[in-house]
Amino acid sequence: MNCFTLTVTDHIAHLVLNRPEAMNTMHPLFWRELDAVLMQLHASGEARVLVISSTGKHFSAGMALETFSGAVQLNDKTPEGRAAVFDLLTDMQATFTKLETLRIPVIAAIQGGCIGGAVDMVSACCLRYATRDAFFCIQEINIGMVADVGTLQRLPKLMPLGVVKELAYTGRRLPAAQALGYGLVNQVFDTPEALLAAALQTAQEIATKPPVAIWGTKQALHYARDHGVDDALKQMGWLQGAIWSNKHVLEAVTAMKEKRGGNFPPLAPLQSFKEIGQ
Repeated sequence: MNCFTLTVTDHIAHLVLNRPEAMNTMHPLFWRELDAVLMQLHASGEARVLVISSTGKHFSAGMALETFSGAVQLNDKTPEGRAAVFDLLTDMQATFTKLETLRIPVIAAIQGGCIGGAVDMVSACCLRYATRDAFFCIQEINIGMVADVGTLQRLPKLMPLGVVKELAYTGRRLPAAQALGYGLVNQVFDTPEALLAAALQTAQEIATKPPVAIWGTKQALHYARDHGVDDALKQMGWLQGAIWSNKHVLEAVTAMKEKRGGNFPPLAPLQSFKEIGQ
């Protein structure tokens, strides 16, 4: 990969944005590589948690604007051209949605600027840790457009709507300390090294739990976020009935008493119907 490095150690996948010289901006290759690695992690079942971190001064400066004057053309001259924007955006949105629908939790470790498309990206993650110098900026309004790859849809689920409106209308920077107060980030750290260490420590804790129970928990949380309590409780009953394991519960309790990590089977690898018989 050109835009990322990926390692999987002790069931923890660590994806690193590795173009600091370009402030880890998002161009077409970024989207292709991210989409491919998320599909790989989703299907394999090898990893039990994903940590996303970055390199250089900033986590990511968002979309590479030169893309839209080169490889990608948005045609606003005709109704047909403008209609095609919908499908382009749907394709881009689907990549970040894969972070949300991934079978494992995703932790974002954010240093420096998290700008524009990077806010779309981290808002689709489960947990967000940040350095004290980190900041978030809905940059799109500053360049004359509406944020369109998930920020405006996910941020209101994560922090007060009035704050999201202020950021979206003004393009102001939200410092990490304020983001912590609003609940956008879980913890703030003094250095990138401490940030990454904490993200990996949380990942290690998650990796000791039954993967299928973590999967079920993520499913239930996202369903409850988007549905009423009665519907979510019904979904919880169906979900629990589908994945309940006396063996897992016994092993978890025994491991807790013995002060060790549990021994649990991984998620089953997935196979696409389209690949069967090849």
